[in-house]
Amino acid sequence: MKSSLGTWITVIVAVVIAWFLVNVLFSLAWLIAKIAIVAVVAVIVYGVIRMATARRDS
Repeated sequence: MKSSLGTWITVIVAVVIAWFLVNVLFSLAWLIAKIAIVAVVAVIVYGVIRMATARRDS
């Protein structure tokens, strides 16, 4: 009986830890994806602004 209870407690603890780790990893992955998207949009906006100011100066 004691072994069975210990097994259940270990399983529950493992699931809780796994749940926490998956949440952290998905949050980190989403943050990295957001940073990458912001960088791409910033480069595009920078290029548009450069083209607009270059046309105006000519």
